[in-house]
Order: sequence, then C-alpha cells, then structure tokens
Amino acid sequence: MPALDDLTIGDVVAEATYPITRDTLVRYAGASGDFNPIHYRDSVAKAVGLPGVLAHGMLTMGFAVQPVSDWAGDPGRVLDYQVRFTRPVVVDPELGAVVSVVAKVGALEPEAGIARIDLTVTFDNATVLGKAQARVRLS
Repeated sequence: MPALDDLTIGDVVAEATYPITRDTLVRYAGASGDFNPIHYRDSVAKAVGLPGVLAHGMLTMGFAVQPVSDWAGDPGRVLDYQVRFTRPVVVDPELGAVVSVVAKVGALEPEAGIARIDLTVTFDNATVLGKAQARVRLS
C-alpha cells in the first residue's frame, strides 16, 4: 500500500492504456445490460447524429479508475470517484480505440489519511473525462 507521507502533489502514481474493440463493447453490453444500439451499430449511431459507434460511458469510467485501484492495492480504498463526460470514445470497426489514463496526486489530506487523485483520461489526443477525481484512503 502506498504511504501518504511519501506523496507530493503532482506525483504521477499510475498510468495505463486500454484498447477497446467492438468485441469489448459487446462483452460490456452483456455484462452491464446496456444494449443501446449506439454501442454496436454504426447506422443507428449515425442516424442520431453521432460520428460512429461509441464506447459505453461507464466502461470508460471504469477503465479510468482501474489504475488508481491497482495502485492503492485495494478497490475498497477508493472512497469517492466522480467524472464529467466531456467527449465520446468512438470505436472504429477495424482499428478500435485506445483510452489512456494518467493518475496524479491532486491534493493531500494528512489528518484524514486521504489523497485526491486527479485523472487525465484521453482518446485520440483529446480529454474524454473532465474533472475526473478519486479520493483514496491510504491510512
């Protein structure tokens, strides 16, 4: 487990990339029960004005917090996690998509033993989750 005393604001504590394919979306739809056709049919996505099939927002959100959970050593240490969805992740039928996550220490609460971890989550060089933050108990 990381020690709060060893952290400094701005430290990168985790980085990860997550490839997403159309198969990933089908599996996630089955697991989540979200069978909205914008997540698997280009014709439907385009008919409603989208650029193509989109990854589920909750899938992207889940990928984003995973490196924080891994770093903390226990998902139960993540006390709070919030994001704002700012851009969609368009999943190309051939190339798929890659979501990248960089987790940095944004604030420390030594008296509470909590670190706020700020997440930068990008796809195609654009931020897809804004104000993505997790509060993690470290002691």
